[in-house]
Amino acid sequence: MEYVLGDVLVPRDRIEEETERMAREIGDYYGGRQLTCVGVLKGSVIFLSDLVRKIPKTVDVELDFLSVSSYGSSTRSSGVVKINKDLDSDISGKNVLIIEDIVDTGLTLAYLVNILRERSPSDIGVCALLDKPCRRKAPVDIRFRGLEIPDEFVVGYGLDFDGGWRNLPEIYSMRHVGRGGCDRRKAAERWESIGTNG
Repeated sequence: MEYVLGDVLVPRDRIEEETERMAREIGDYYGGRQLTCVGVLKGSVIFLSDLVRKIPKTVDVELDFLSVSSYGSSTRSSGVVKINKDLDSDISGKNVLIIEDIVDTGLTLAYLVNILRERSPSDIGVCALLDKPCRRKAPVDIRFRGLEIPDEFVVGYGLDFDGGWRNLPEIYSMRHVGRGGCDRRKAAERWESIGTNG
């Protein structure tokens, strides 16, 4: 089954609005304290970079990163989680906020929360730009939640399909085409032919 870009699901201005709102909420919650934001590579990088720059300076923000594998080349989560890169810092006694681009089945996130909790942080929370609750298989507590989206595979603003499309400034749905459909390169040509929204 081949996939091509569909419609814009979340435009850039809505992403900015949600990012600013969550940054304010994070400022209210962690004001006057130190906070370690843990970005989950690679999907969260663009969201994380925009988010932390909007967090009020009353919060002393540190950054660290984890890299995990769970999707492979599929549009469905496999449920198998492997840590490819661990944290560089000791989070014992610290306030930790996991930054995710999207929460889907919750399997990966639940695993990360559990392993990080074993390292004795003072507090651990989750911030996610997108939430797809209809796909949930594991219960997760999202302290700072952006937008709830339908059960569609999405790309752009850090989210990818088989490694591509992360650079798109907005969030698009993907649609599948039948046999003989175009590949990602041809889909990119199609996307450029119809233009972008910024």
